[in-house]
Amino acid sequence: MKTSLGIWAFGNMATRFNAGGYKPELTGVSTVQKVRTAVEGLGDLIDDYEFHYPQELSPENLDEVRDALDGHGIYCVASGLHLDPRFGKGAFVSPDDATREEALRLTREAIDLAAETGAQMIIWPGIEGYNYPFQTPYKESWARFVDGVGQAAQHAKERGVRVFLEHKNSEPAMKILMRNIGMTLHVIHSLRREGVDNVTVNMDWQHLLMNGESLAEYAAMLAAEGLLGHLHANDGWGTFDDDNMVGTIRFMETLELAVELRRAGYGQNGERLGFDLYPYTEDAAGAVKRSVLQWNFIDGIASRIDDAELQAAQQQKDAVRAYELVYAAMGA
Repeated sequence: MKTSLGIWAFGNMATRFNAGGYKPELTGVSTVQKVRTAVEGLGDLIDDYEFHYPQELSPENLDEVRDALDGHGIYCVASGLHLDPRFGKGAFVSPDDATREEALRLTREAIDLAAETGAQMIIWPGIEGYNYPFQTPYKESWARFVDGVGQAAQHAKERGVRVFLEHKNSEPAMKILMRNIGMTLHVIHSLRREGVDNVTVNMDWQHLLMNGESLAEYAAMLAAEGLLGHLHANDGWGTFDDDNMVGTIRFMETLELAVELRRAGYGQNGERLGFDLYPYTEDAAGAVKRSVLQWNFIDGIASRIDDAELQAAQQQKDAVRAYELVYAAMGA
């Protein structure tokens, strides 16, 4: 399976408690410099990279970034609306028509850049929501949101770009509208009824863990429907979007996910394992490297599990036998 990496892993690690970041020396460092550091530190462990538009990648720095990539590709362009203060109260859902149109214009521009670079488009609507009860006209906001995603997806379809839709329950909006897998599928199926069929899911592992959603179960379900478009690999405690190194906390759940991805043939059609990491105080290249190597180790265990026997145990819902097989693959 090929890999990709969000270049934001090489930022200054700002938080709302420390706006200057835990790595203040990286404040103001250009995308080109970040890419050079990443490529030099990671080499062939990472195949391609992902960038927010326009904050990290734009037509103005595209040639320089391509040069810094040194043969690596641009796999995804991600919407950066949540990074723009103009959209603090929503972008697609903004009640102000001029603000909403500006968000749609920027999204179309991001899609155009994705088309130019042969990349996919990630829409993560983290700013589309609300912070208080009584703040939002829910029916109207949902209509504007689905319509906005639909307009973006239609433009992407015309440009030959696939759209990956990514959910999260909170942050930066305290209540993001599209905050679980069910709401994500509601959006996708609403668009399919309108003939827009180029939207699948970017499954960010920690975003599922924050909801108590099962990594393996939902990967299997989405893959069966042809909707598992992309993955953002990470780990965390499940209470916040930690974006920790892969395989550090939810080891067994990650191993079960590896089994289901193998069953689904994920990666055989060019899908990537995208790493979405935020190493607050760790060396960025080191954290990414450990994540890739630890994933390879976990996937290696998955490859040694007797899958026919495991499926037989699962048909009987025999947890004891299932874990006998899992631990046998780990040498127990």
